[in-house]
Amino acid sequence: MPKFLVTGGCGYIGSHTIVDLLDNNFEVISVDSHIRSGAEMLAGVFSVTGKKVINYQIDLCDPAATANFFAQHTDIVAVIHFAALKSVPESVQKPLLYYQNNLNSLSNVLENMQHAGINNLIFSSSCSVYGNTQELPVREDTPLQKAESPYARSKQMCEQMITDCCAVNPNLNAILLRYFNPAGAHPSAKMGEIPRANSYNMVPIMTEIAAGLRDKFTVLGDDYPTRDGSCVRDYIYIMDLADAHTRCLKFLLEKRQTQNLEVFNVGIGQGVTVLEAIKAFETVIKKPFPYQMGARRAGDIAAIYANYDKAARLLGWQPRYGISTIMETAWQWQQKLTSNK
Repeated sequence: MPKFLVTGGCGYIGSHTIVDLLDNNFEVISVDSHIRSGAEMLAGVFSVTGKKVINYQIDLCDPAATANFFAQHTDIVAVIHFAALKSVPESVQKPLLYYQNNLNSLSNVLENMQHAGINNLIFSSSCSVYGNTQELPVREDTPLQKAESPYARSKQMCEQMITDCCAVNPNLNAILLRYFNPAGAHPSAKMGEIPRANSYNMVPIMTEIAAGLRDKFTVLGDDYPTRDGSCVRDYIYIMDLADAHTRCLKFLLEKRQTQNLEVFNVGIGQGVTVLEAIKAFETVIKKPFPYQMGARRAGDIAAIYANYDKAARLLGWQPRYGISTIMETAWQWQQKLTSNK
């Protein structure tokens, strides 16, 4: 059977996407260096699906190792590329690390796809490419503004790299999937997000605080031009996001695209402030959540949320769940993690 490669398949989004792909009867293999992930995520995939996925522990920034992998796997027909570093504050402190890792890994994947004649690519992009836009909700044709962090700029540059490749190779069919703030866990509570060093993902940090594993939560900024002064984000449930990747893959394989480069926003289309997210979490845990107000974080934008009409029209994709489901599943996952310690 043809295989579908998921790079970064042991990460949070990659592993949940693999579950959705397996549920849709796709045969999947993974490449993940484990720089920011672990084998336990694929163990979670097996516990949910009953299917084992092989991971090849390869650094895609290594040209020789990447070329050797593709030479050994000639039955790959599509690539979903997640593998990247993604911490905004770390990227501010270590910009070269982010440019070297995120750009070089994509460059090596694109080069080997070309050599192997693999013509289907879904790229894990980000709403951060829009920058501090004044147009809300953002559409796929909303002009990109100055990136607010090296992480965001690396995503802009990766998008441009893919755009240029599509311009000279009409056989390459690519989708830039710009998603917003993934959060939550699989409804089985067998998989979820595990915070790693140098990461700042709000929901798992909140659940660890509620579980007594961290101190008080700090809301980073109370003076943004928003309804309560905290940042506005578009929080998308992880399994809704996984479903979007599967629909993109089907879209490419069924040759429904009218051009060889498509861009899709994937979000719930609503902005939620950090303080509103805290209120939603308090409803789930049924007690006050400890937090304090702090200064803004370098690299953050004030507000961003999606217009997903294009994904609804062309992919048939709709978000099914909102912030309540995100908080409920994340808390169930955290309780399981805590009980296993």
